Amino acid sequence: MSSVSSPPTLGSVTRILVITIACIGFLFDTYELLMFPVIGSSAVAELEYGKNVTSLTPDEQEGVQLWLGRMQWIAALSGGGLGLLGGLLIDRLGRKNIMIASILAYSISPVAAAFSSALWQLILFRCTTFMGVCVEMVAAVTWLAELFEDKRTRELVIGWTLATASLGGLFVTFAYSSMVAAAKTRSLPELPFPQGFMPDNVAWRFTLLTGLIPGAMILVLMPFVPESGIWKKKRQEGTLKRPSFGELFSPELRLTTIVTTVLSACGYAAAF
Repeated sequence: MSSVSSPPTLGSVTRILVITIACIGFLFDTYELLMFPVIGSSAVAELEYGKNVTSLTPDEQEGVQLWLGRMQWIAALSGGGLGLLGGLLIDRLGRKNIMIASILAYSISPVAAAFSSALWQLILFRCTTFMGVCVEMVAAVTWLAELFEDKRTRELVIGWTLATASLGGLFVTFAYSSMVAAAKTRSLPELPFPQGFMPDNVAWRFTLLTGLIPGAMILVLMPFVPESGIWKKKRQEGTLKRPSFGELFSPELRLTTIVTTVLSACGYAAAF
């Protein structure tokens, strides 16, 4: 009978790379999510009314706000729906593979959104951005938890890397401010945006293009870090099984499940 070896211990250099990738991923999760609240008004005003925000009528301003609200819940619902499948995807295809795919999804989607010529295109790519972020979160946390098997180390790594997510809002605000300033001085490069785009309102498009940064950075680093050894071992042994959703509501977990769900819902509700 052949035996399956234990997952290898991570070296110090690999640990640094893993933590670096996780920090980049979590930081840009928030960066991508908070990008729309920053650029949304300018984007919707141009795509829906062909105007700059400052030249909208009161009725048009109300229409912009209406669409901003709609896009928030549409994107969140789309991301949450696919996020529920994140666990299934990472079990079937691997933690690292799905993390790469999800980061690529939320990196390429804003770039596609930057070339939108109609509001429905912006909505579509906003949804795919949200989907990528939700799946990446599931994959990344699971990947980290299984790479760092020591409980104390695992807690520190996940806690500190997740803390970098709070920087995303600062980074995207700075990026948009820089693009606005560059647009005023006409120092942004000329790109083949759709016919009819407004040169004096182009900052939102260039801000969306910065969404490609995490994908480029992580693609360079990912070949140097391992897949989850625990996942590979279970898959090789044939012991990789999906837990039942009903287990969350077993007598010993029911209270924890309900309290955690309510607290998480309140947290997201407050953010939105």
